[in-house]
Amino acid sequence: MNQKRDASLSREQPPWLFAAAIAATAPHALALPPWLTAFAVVLFAWAGWLWWEDRRLPGRWVLLVLTVAGNLAILAEYRTLFGREPGVALLVMFMALKLLEMRHRRDAVVVVMLAYFLLLTHYLHSQEIIVVLWLIVALWLVTAALTRLHAGPIERRDNLRLAGTLLLQSLPLMLVLYLLFPRISGPLWGLPADANTGRTGLSERMNPGSIAELVSSGEVAFRVRFDGAPPARRLLYWRGPVLEDFDGTSWQRSPRRLPAEVVQADGPEIAYETTLEAHGQRWLLALDAPLTLPEGASRDGRLAVLAAQAIDSRQRFRLRAATAFRFNPQEAPATLADNLRLPTAGNPRARALAREWQQQARAPAELVDLALRHFNREAFHYTLRPPLLGRDSIDDFLFRSRRGFCEHYASSFVFLMRAAGLPARVVSGYQGGEFNPLDGYLVVRQSEAHAWAEVWFAGRGWTRVDPTAAVAPERIEQGIASALPAGEPLPAFLLERADWLRDLRHRWEAVNNAWNQYILGYDGERQRQFLSQLGFANVDWRLLATLLGIAGSGVLAAILLLNLWHRPRVDEARRLWRRAQRRIGLNCAPQETPLAFAERVRRTDPALAPAVDAVVRHYLLARYARTDPEHLAALRAAVNRLPRRRFV
Repeated sequence: MNQKRDASLSREQPPWLFAAAIAATAPHALALPPWLTAFAVVLFAWAGWLWWEDRRLPGRWVLLVLTVAGNLAILAEYRTLFGREPGVALLVMFMALKLLEMRHRRDAVVVVMLAYFLLLTHYLHSQEIIVVLWLIVALWLVTAALTRLHAGPIERRDNLRLAGTLLLQSLPLMLVLYLLFPRISGPLWGLPADANTGRTGLSERMNPGSIAELVSSGEVAFRVRFDGAPPARRLLYWRGPVLEDFDGTSWQRSPRRLPAEVVQADGPEIAYETTLEAHGQRWLLALDAPLTLPEGASRDGRLAVLAAQAIDSRQRFRLRAATAFRFNPQEAPATLADNLRLPTAGNPRARALAREWQQQARAPAELVDLALRHFNREAFHYTLRPPLLGRDSIDDFLFRSRRGFCEHYASSFVFLMRAAGLPARVVSGYQGGEFNPLDGYLVVRQSEAHAWAEVWFAGRGWTRVDPTAAVAPERIEQGIASALPAGEPLPAFLLERADWLRDLRHRWEAVNNAWNQYILGYDGERQRQFLSQLGFANVDWRLLATLLGIAGSGVLAAILLLNLWHRPRVDEARRLWRRAQRRIGLNCAPQETPLAFAERVRRTDPALAPAVDAVVRHYLLARYARTDPEHLAALRAAVNRLPRRRFV
């Protein structure tokens, strides 16, 4: 049965509720499936039309059918009703359905509470400054909807002012909670079903074109701040997974465990701090070669640095590295054998070329020179859009297409070295970065993803060889935008030429980085540093709870005193008027004027009427003719002359 709204919801309240609901749910349209966004829009429009036309709301059975259908659709979309994405989808659907059930004041309160909770869920997708600014405005609207429900009839401007005042009063308490509430480690949302959701970055398998796909992304992979001057760009190799196993098409990381490396720095050490974005892997993407590691991190025997747990949230690490180094000059025979292994068949022309070089070379280093000279002198092209390769992918690349990206050159180079008897392997990671002069950070993006090679020389150990530099040296010296021909699918910021656009982007990225470092990056370590600067040592949960209680109580007391201080003062004439009513035991009704009250006293108690008439006369003069202070004194005297009586 359809039902009307009760009288507790006035015509002026639903617009505030609709505005709050829309502000809280609209940004989710970018992350929700299109069908759910369309479903929510239809329900919102239907609810708005019913309110505008003052029509009956749909019955319980209609809402039940819509609820069941929505739940089943979400279950079919996500294969579960639990987790971040399905949870947010359910909340959006419930908000849209609740607007069709808004019959009583308690329903309106539920809408407001749902809006508050939906505002929180936006941080599960993004915590960027733009999102925060939108949520501040949305929070203001939701709070205004709440005050409109409880403040009675109030002008729109006054309602917004009241909501803004409440939010401003909450800022000190929010700051105390932010600074002193115990910080938790790990991501805000950590259900297993959400692992690696929406993550981009390197993987432990490299296929032809896999790294080229990353280059089209302008997302930040990590930021680095050096303690001193940054190294030259050509030395900025950020090491990720080392790939040793080749199946004829793709390279992948070997599961074999290796003993600890022997690393000797041949140059000064470089200290730096890296802020790594979440990528769902354990790789720290350290500068080659890492020497000093963060607490809990380790090297995998191939010089790649691994964190103790997957990087599921933005994290900071301190490291030291040396760009000139020697790595495992003495290597285990089993490791060398693994890095000579090739499939038993396939790519015959590449194998024949490698045997030819093997016969020509008098030393292992000459094999490398022959390969690099081949890439440099032949008609190879550096491109993000190479043609598809056949079953013998190495032969197809070396002798037919000759068009490829860094993974093509690294893969074919390592194949040739192994076929010629020189141990070699592929290293994936990032190369280069863009220095932001405004905040001093080096920004390394997904577009800097790169693959290079390592070969092993007796007495020298593993040595980096980047065959891409033989084909497109601009990639290493100046960046990928300088190495690729026009028309390649690069991120828009790499194509910008105007200095003012670059400066504007640097400014925005510096602000965004400061937000990430000092607001979102306020973790347990920085909390301990902050409190130690205030003189507190041995920070634990007991100290935090004590400080939080003291500071929170102080803030609440200050807000209370401020409100009492600014409490509107009662007009003296009105105070005396109320005192007169208490003195004679009669009350002036809200709809009754003072003159009507005096007339009522004349009818009910003629003996009291002269004294009441005097009080009314002086009250009206003191209340509305304030130019003469003697009226207030005369009113006080008239009230004092009233007899103390009480009528029943």
